[in-house]
Amino acid sequence: MGSSVNSSSTPPSIRLHVNAGACDVTAEPGTALLHVLRNDLALNGPKYGCGLGECGACTVLIDGVAARSCVIPVKAVQGREVTTLEGLGTRQQPGTTQQAFIDCQAAQCGYCLNGMIMTVEALLRRNPNPSDDAIRRELHHNLCRCGTHVEIMMAAHRAAQLRAGGAAGVDATVSESTPSLGGGARDD
Repeated sequence: MGSSVNSSSTPPSIRLHVNAGACDVTAEPGTALLHVLRNDLALNGPKYGCGLGECGACTVLIDGVAARSCVIPVKAVQGREVTTLEGLGTRQQPGTTQQAFIDCQAAQCGYCLNGMIMTVEALLRRNPNPSDDAIRRELHHNLCRCGTHVEIMMAAHRAAQLRAGGAAGVDATVSESTPSLGGGARDD
């Protein structure tokens, strides 16, 4: 009797839809989407942070919803639209959320930036004018060790403004009354 198990050492080809384009990758079905994006497709916006889906550095959009690519097997995204940071815009023409983060200088080391931008992008697709509380809830599980929370909040509001066609600038004055993310940075 023959075995029905494929003894071939070549992983299967998997068709993905990434940043509005189709591509085929050769990977084991259980390979983390993050590894395929970074290693096979050279899309380095998503970062490897914790590897447990808890820090947010690896966030991508799957069918417009923020998802942690380090814990999602590549096979799970077949037939779904994956958008990475690179899919939002270019260096010459950043997307509105990217531009807002630039305008508000909402980065320090930049490691969390991918997750922050992608999470804000997903929020704004669902809710084009979120409150401070809605932004805080959305970003609650995205960790930023550098403490740029005030600028990130300003960038989220600026992105909403840009999407609405507003040209007014965001007040970059940081004060004690400026909302923070709360819970994102830790002192441990």
